[in-house]
Amino acid sequence: MIHVHIDRNDQNEIQSFELKGHAESGPYGHDLVCAAVSAVSFGAVNSVIQLCDVEPRIEQDVEEGGYLRMELPLNINQEAYHKAQHLLEGMVVSLQTIERDYHEHISIK
Repeated sequence: MIHVHIDRNDQNEIQSFELKGHAESGPYGHDLVCAAVSAVSFGAVNSVIQLCDVEPRIEQDVEEGGYLRMELPLNINQEAYHKAQHLLEGMVVSLQTIERDYHEHISIK
């Protein structure tokens, strides 16, 4: 199962997110849940980098896969921060849609 943890501050703004595990919803290379979660999460990270012009802190397990963590930097301007919030909230909505249909393979906290 993929476990998603969204870390929010006191204003309910996303500070970081972490994905751990494997969906195991199909054979290796044909796991649609894994592919969807990967596309949504990496798309969000790439969008934050490109559209907000910031370098978030990124950790990933490139050998085994199944792990991604992104944390926004503390020193970004307000415009970029608000844009990043919209992009990350869009990611959460997409992940929640996947969770609704495939709750046995993904859990969001």
